[in-house]
Amino acid sequence: DTSHQARSVSSRPYYSLPNSSHERRSVLALTEPPRFHSQAKGKNVRLDAHSRKATRRNSFCNGVTFTNRPIHLYEKVRLKLVAVHHGWSGALRFGFTIHDPSQMSSEEIPKYACPDLVTRPGYWAKALPERFAVRDNILAFWVDRHGRVFYSINDEEPILFHCGIKVSGPLWALIDVYGITHEVQILDSVFAETMSTARLSTARLSTCLPQSNHDSANFNNNELENNQVVAKIANLNLSRVPGLGTDNHIIPCCPNRRQHAQGVPAFLDTDLRFHPTRGPDITFSQDRMVACTNWQESNRTLVFSDRPLHIGESLFVEVGHLGLPYYGALSFGITSCDPSTLRTNELPADPDFLLDRKEYWVVYRAFPVLNSGDILSFMVLPNGEVHHGVNGASRGMLMCVDTSQSLWVFFTIHGVINQLKILGTVQSSPVTVSPSGSPGGSQYDSDSDMAFSVNRSSSASESSLVTAPSSPLSPPISPVFSPPEPPSSKNGECTVCFDSEVDTVIYTCGHMCLCNTCGLKLKKQLNACCPICRRVIKDVIKIYRP
Repeated sequence: DTSHQARSVSSRPYYSLPNSSHERRSVLALTEPPRFHSQAKGKNVRLDAHSRKATRRNSFCNGVTFTNRPIHLYEKVRLKLVAVHHGWSGALRFGFTIHDPSQMSSEEIPKYACPDLVTRPGYWAKALPERFAVRDNILAFWVDRHGRVFYSINDEEPILFHCGIKVSGPLWALIDVYGITHEVQILDSVFAETMSTARLSTARLSTCLPQSNHDSANFNNNELENNQVVAKIANLNLSRVPGLGTDNHIIPCCPNRRQHAQGVPAFLDTDLRFHPTRGPDITFSQDRMVACTNWQESNRTLVFSDRPLHIGESLFVEVGHLGLPYYGALSFGITSCDPSTLRTNELPADPDFLLDRKEYWVVYRAFPVLNSGDILSFMVLPNGEVHHGVNGASRGMLMCVDTSQSLWVFFTIHGVINQLKILGTVQSSPVTVSPSGSPGGSQYDSDSDMAFSVNRSSSASESSLVTAPSSPLSPPISPVFSPPEPPSSKNGECTVCFDSEVDTVIYTCGHMCLCNTCGLKLKKQLNACCPICRRVIKDVIKIYRP
């Protein structure tokens, strides 16, 4: 009886398992394709007339959405990334919930899926890695009868994403149109094949990789949003200035530069310039000391130094912007790759894509909000630590690098920061270094500063192999830095859980950035390495303070 079979299939609970491929096809044929829930959504979400497309208007958050019906086991929720706007931190968050969105009020839906929702019982979600958040990519994710969530990009091999989902009841898909993800479209569903043991063993296990810190991404985006408001006000003021054109080539880079900026030495060497190899959206001054982005299109903006930075040499650069109402900021990095070996068409918009190259690459991409005319300084110490300062004030360590090879510096210029000028370099003289490795005996790389740098850095990539060999040499320091503030009584937060206090040192690199619980867990992982310098962890040692 065909009608009886149809009734039995259509009445099957969502959380039960269709027994055959024919039955799965029948389920999809009798079930309406999933749509976005028309009521349960964040305040910045706008749906099209068919509730198949969700667009986030304004800001980077308040983009939480749900499906309008429960999702079957093994049913793939398929999303097309229609629009991706770079400049924010983080990308789409997705997962499942046991809570019926129809029973939710708008006040119950928070700004963020992570960590706001996932800290509540019955919600499971994680972030899509930014390297997969590419326009027109198709993300598919599903849950199996064992409570495991898998996802795939463009029908490639599945990736194990989450475990421990409660599958004894109905599950709705949870989708947060977050960060750089601006618009998604939900496509018709298909059923995934049951994962065999052999195939499961070859699936990449993203659950074994450390997730990016959600609080850090949210903090960075809030900083950028505040900066956008300031930029809009500045842009309105600029529009009232008579005779100010809108052609990028007639506007001087880094206007109103402080002639006697605080912390800049009176005499600087000017032999270091930008390398001719640059992103196609960059314009150089005639002497290659100033790099400006194009106003309308400024995606591929990589610039390099034309020679390696010497050990103990301080590089001074000035940033500038004209109040453009765009997102994004400055990124800084160090590489062993000679820029003359690169081609313009090889330079990506996102510097993280460079980490997969065979050369040595390290990236730091989340500076605090900078003002036009701010002076940044960068210096590589003999022990591999890279320190930086802003307007003559030390900001501590950014990263650790391998000083056994020649190292070029590079920048990407995005958003409100659209101008960068090299002021010059100065070779620092050696000074006495305390046993902790900090210049002048101060906590130059205190635990609190270290946690701050790691929270906001993307250099801890599994594909960037960063080592920092210990060195008994006394590192030089620029005399222009003012003494840092005295360290607080706290030891800083663990760079893994961002909750417990730091009380563990890593052997052999010596970085103190973990709590003992996270340190022991990290040590057990395959090829475990330091979150700061990526050096292999041989042991973790708990520190007891009086």
